[in-house]
Amino acid sequence: MLAVLAWAAGDAKSAVDQCLECHASRKGRRGNAGREFRDDIHAKSGLTCAICHGGDPNEEDGDKAMDPKKGYRGVPKRSEIPQLCGRCHSDGALMRTYNPSLRTDQLSQYWTSVHGQRLRAGDMNVAVCSDCHRPHGIRPGSNPLSSVYPLEIPATCARCHADSERMKPYRIPTTQLADYHASVHYQALKGGDLSAPTCATCHGNHGAAPPGVASVARVCGTCHTFQGQLFDQSPHRAPFQEKKIAACLTCHSNHRVLHPSDITLAMGAGSLCLKCHASSDSAGQSAKRIYADLSGLNASLAKAAEVLDRAERAGMEVSEARVTLSNGNEKLIKARVDVHAMLPASVERDTSEGHKLALQADQAGEQALADYAFRRKGLALSLVAISFVVATLWLLIRSLERRSDDVELAQSRAPGTDSK
Repeated sequence: MLAVLAWAAGDAKSAVDQCLECHASRKGRRGNAGREFRDDIHAKSGLTCAICHGGDPNEEDGDKAMDPKKGYRGVPKRSEIPQLCGRCHSDGALMRTYNPSLRTDQLSQYWTSVHGQRLRAGDMNVAVCSDCHRPHGIRPGSNPLSSVYPLEIPATCARCHADSERMKPYRIPTTQLADYHASVHYQALKGGDLSAPTCATCHGNHGAAPPGVASVARVCGTCHTFQGQLFDQSPHRAPFQEKKIAACLTCHSNHRVLHPSDITLAMGAGSLCLKCHASSDSAGQSAKRIYADLSGLNASLAKAAEVLDRAERAGMEVSEARVTLSNGNEKLIKARVDVHAMLPASVERDTSEGHKLALQADQAGEQALADYAFRRKGLALSLVAISFVVATLWLLIRSLERRSDDVELAQSRAPGTDSK
C-alpha cells in the first residue's frame, strides 16, 4: 500500500492528472467530480483519482487509463467503500506520513455502528463513508466548507434521517433535525460555540448508534458532570434504574432539549413533576417548596437589578453593587443545578445566600438613588442661592448707577456751572 501511494503521489507531482483534465471538461455529475476533487484534502496531499478508482492517471488515452490490467476498478460498490477507505485510514504507519494526529480506528468503529452492522447484513441503504464525507471535495473537519464541520453535522445527518421515505423501512422518526433546531444545544452552536453538542457528540461518529437506556445518563454526563453526580444522590435514581427509564430524557427530552424553566417544578400547567407525582404527595410538596425558593430569589434579583438600572441611568456609580448582584445570580444558577438532587434543604441554602446578596445590591441601589435625590435638592438650593445673589448684585449695581446719575445731574444744575 505504501508503495502504491508513493507511486501515485510521485506521479501526480511530476505529471498532469489526466483523470482530472478529462472529467473537469465534462458536464453533469462526472464533471463535478473532477472539479470538486481539485480542492479535496487528498488532492492537496498529492494523491490522485487512481488511489480510489485505480487505473493510470498519467495515460492520455482513456481506454488505456481505465485498463483493468492497470488496476482500474471504476466506481466502487457501496458495500466496498468502508473497506476501500480503510485501506489507508486504518494504516497507522501510512497515516503518520500525512497527519500523525489522525485516528486510525474509524473502520473498526464503523463495523460496531448501526450503519456498519446493517451494511454487513446486506442493507445497501445505510450510510457509508462517502455519504457523510462526500466522495469528492473532502475538507478537514475544521474547515467550514466540510460536511462534518460542527455547524454542518446536523444537516449532514439529516440528509438521510430527515428523509421520510428512506427512514420508513426502519420506522425511525424524521423530526430530529427540526427538534434539534429548537434545542438549547443548537442555539449555542449557532451562536458560535463549536463545542456545543451535535449529533456526533451523543451518538458517536464512525461508531454511530443510539444510546441505550442504561447509557443515556453517562452520555449526558460527559458534559453535565455535576448534574449527573447530584442526580445519583437523589431519590429518583433508584426507581429510574429499577424501571429502566432514561432519567435525563424523561425531563429534558433528547433532540428537543429546551431551556429549563422553574415553572416545570410548579404544580400547575407546564409542570414536569406532575407526570409522575401528585401535588399532594411528599414529592409534590418538595417540588412546590423548591419552586417557591427559586421563584422568590429570582424575583428578589430582578427587583435589585431594576433599582440598579435606575441608579445607573441617573449617572450614579453602582459597579460594586453589580458585582454583588452577579454573585446573587450565581447562587440562583447553583440552586437550579441542585434541583437534580431534589433535596429542598440544599436548594434553600443556596437561595437564602442569594437573597442576602440581592438585598445588599438592592440597598446599594436605593442608597445611590437617595444620594442622587439629595444632590438634586442641593443643586436646586444652590441655583436658588446663586440666582438670589446675582439678582441682589444686579439691583445694587442699578442703585449705584442711579445715584451716580443723580449726583451728575445735581452738579450740572449748581450755580456757576457752565451748562454748555
